[in-house]
Amino acid sequence: MTVKIRIPTTLRPLTGGESEVEVEATTVAEAFDALEAAHPGFRERLYDESGNLRRFVNVFVADDDVRYLEGAATAVPEGETISIIPAVAGG
Repeated sequence: MTVKIRIPTTLRPLTGGESEVEVEATTVAEAFDALEAAHPGFRERLYDESGNLRRFVNVFVADDDVRYLEGAATAVPEGETISIIPAVAGG
């Protein structure tokens, strides 16, 4: 199933400047594996050393934060969009 991944500005150099990438996947993890295969360098930015999604990277399927669903195992319906949104901190 084809899903779209929205790429934040800070990670667009990895995709040659593309703001969206289409991949074949049924879960967030599969989508990120396909993204890594097509555009190497994403895995280290999205996952920590333990293989979990990094705390400062927010991932949404449609409008739902995957942290409150099944994390990287969250299902992604055909044609849906995954958004990668880096956390912003400041003071």
